[in-house]
Amino acid sequence: MNHKKNNNELSVSEAIIKKIAASVVNLDYGNVVIKIHNAKIVQIEVTERKRFDELWEVEKGGGI
Repeated sequence: MNHKKNNNELSVSEAIIKKIAASVVNLDYGNVVIKIHNAKIVQIEVTERKRFDELWEVEKGGGI
């Protein structure tokens, strides 16, 4: 996959695209942050959130 920016050709490797896609697919709730430096992807941060709605229903007021 190639993208153009200011008439300079930039390339995003398929490996990076696959890592980003895997991060999104494996996440139920949370954030995927892509860090850019000098017009290049340098880091992917994944923050996962856990939901306990079902536990409240089962325990009727129980929780963490």
